[in-house]
Amino acid sequence: MALHRTYDVVILGAGAAGLMAAIEAGKRGRRTLVLDHADRPGKKILISGGGRSNFTNLHTTPENFLSENPHFARSALARYTPQDFIALVEKHGIRYHEKTLGQLFCDRSAHDILNLLLRECAEAHVTIELETRVLSVTQSSGFTLETSTGVLQAQSVIIATGGLSIPKMGATSFGYDLARQFGLAIVEPCPALVPFTFSPEDRDRWCDLSGVSTEVVASTTPAAKARNRKQAAPSFREKLLITHRGLSGPAILQISSYWHPGQNISVDLAPGQEVLAPLLTPQARRDSYAASAAVHKLLPGRWAERWLDLHPPNAPKDLTNQTIAALEAQLHAWTITPAGTEGFAKAEVTAGGVSTAELDPRTLESRKVPGLFFIGEVVDVTGWLGGYNFQWAWASGFCAGQQA
Repeated sequence: MALHRTYDVVILGAGAAGLMAAIEAGKRGRRTLVLDHADRPGKKILISGGGRSNFTNLHTTPENFLSENPHFARSALARYTPQDFIALVEKHGIRYHEKTLGQLFCDRSAHDILNLLLRECAEAHVTIELETRVLSVTQSSGFTLETSTGVLQAQSVIIATGGLSIPKMGATSFGYDLARQFGLAIVEPCPALVPFTFSPEDRDRWCDLSGVSTEVVASTTPAAKARNRKQAAPSFREKLLITHRGLSGPAILQISSYWHPGQNISVDLAPGQEVLAPLLTPQARRDSYAASAAVHKLLPGRWAERWLDLHPPNAPKDLTNQTIAALEAQLHAWTITPAGTEGFAKAEVTAGGVSTAELDPRTLESRKVPGLFFIGEVVDVTGWLGGYNFQWAWASGFCAGQQA
C-alpha cells in the first residue's frame, strides 16, 4: 500500500458538484484531490440533455427546488447564479443556446462542459484520481481516508457522491452511509424526475399507443404537499408521452417529484382551450360527429380515437349543453392513478438525502462535524427538470469550495 499522502481538501466524487468544489478550493491555493471509483469523470454530465448538457436555467429560483426546508437553497443559489456559470462557459468559448423555458444547452456536446471543468481543475492544480475506492473515513485531528490506493490525510472532506439514480452508471449509497456514520440525519431517498408505470387496467387501455405525445398540464390530485415537504405541488405545462409501460415526458417527470404512492395524477389534455366551444355557436352542428371532429383537432389521431372509444359522445340527436360541458370537463381532467414509478434505474435524480437541518446553508458544511461538507445530489435539495439540478451542483460546489 502507498505511503500516507496529505491534502488540504479531499473531494469524493468527480461529477458536476465535486469538480466545481475542486476548482474553487484549488483557486484558493488549497492542495486539492478529487477521488472517484469510476474510470472517467463526469459520466452524468456527458449523458445530460441528450448529450448536449442542459447546464443551467436562466430562470432559477429557490422555488424550483424541493426540500424539507424550502428556503435552504436560497443562500447558495444567490452566491453562485446562472449568470456566473454562463460567464465561465463564455470564457471557454463554448457556444450554447436557449431551448425552451430558460433551459441552456451546448450547441455541440456535453463534452464541452466536462472539458471546461477539467481545464479549470488543471489550472487550479487539482489532482484527480479515478478507479479509486474509499474504504473508510475517520476523524481525529482532520480526516483519515483509507482507499484502495493508500491512506490519505485531509483537513476537509467534501462529499459529492450523488444519489441513487441510474445505478448502472455506478450510483451507490456511499454518501448517505457516510453521513449516518457521522450521526447526520437522512431524508429517505426516493426516485425523482421519473416515469410512471400504469396499473394493469390502464396498461391495457393505453400502452399500445406507445410513442404518442401531446402538450398537457399535469398536477397531483389532490394538490397535497409532496412527500411531507412544505411546498404544495405546482402544475406543469409541458409534453406528456405514452410509453409501453406508462407515462413519461417532461410534464410527467416534473410532477413525479411531487407524487407519492396511491396519489392520483390529473392531466389537462387541452390546456387553455375550450375544445367543444364551436358546438355552442349559433347554427353549429351539435352531434357526435362534430364532437369527434373537435377531439381529433386536439389530440394525435390514435389518441383521439382511443379517447372517443372510452368517452363516446353518443346522443339520440343533438348533444345538450350539459353533455357538451361534461365532455369538455373530461378532456381537462384525465385522472390516472399510477401503479408506481420506473424507480432509480430510470430516475434522472434522487429526492431526499442528507438533511438540510444538518448543514450550514452558506457553506454546506456539517454543523456537527467541522470540515465535513455535503454538496449536490447527495443533499435533500432536488431541482425541477431543465437545468436546475446542474445549477444546484455548481452553486453548492462553489460554496463548499470557498470554505473547505
